[in-house]
Amino acid sequence: MAEKESLPYRDCVGICVFNKDNKVWIGNRLGASELEDSHYTWQMPQGGIDKGEEPLEAALRELYEETSIRTVSLIREAPQWLHYDFPDHVVKAGKIGKYRGQRQRWFAFRFKGDEAEIEVTNPGGGAHPQEFEDWRWESLDRTPDLIVPFKRQVYLSVLDAFSDLAD
Repeated sequence: MAEKESLPYRDCVGICVFNKDNKVWIGNRLGASELEDSHYTWQMPQGGIDKGEEPLEAALRELYEETSIRTVSLIREAPQWLHYDFPDHVVKAGKIGKYRGQRQRWFAFRFKGDEAEIEVTNPGGGAHPQEFEDWRWESLDRTPDLIVPFKRQVYLSVLDAFSDLAD
């Protein structure tokens, strides 16, 4: 394994979806290496930016691939990239081990659809792998306490960027 500090950050997006009551969508993650030995399994959708893809395009794609949600309108983008480093045991593992962490652009969207649109166990009609086993609407200010600790600072920054949209 290369020295962690010499590894690049993976470019990603994070997605903060608000419902009509100004609660945000969070999903309970299906097992993942970074959640090993953790009870912090809730998070907002996120994912990598493909080569040649714009961050907004990636956010809409990832949102659909993870939740089947398409009926949203953009509220705004967070003002800067947010970073977090993976714990050492994640860097040493598999595909994700070629990155030291993630560099994310966060977007706030308003959910305009019916909740029947949301499907996490068979996302995209089965076209995409399941990443969440359950979901709920939650107060934005509670999310930093639900996320795996190494992502907590990013969630505090998301809270700062979008708190005026919350309840």
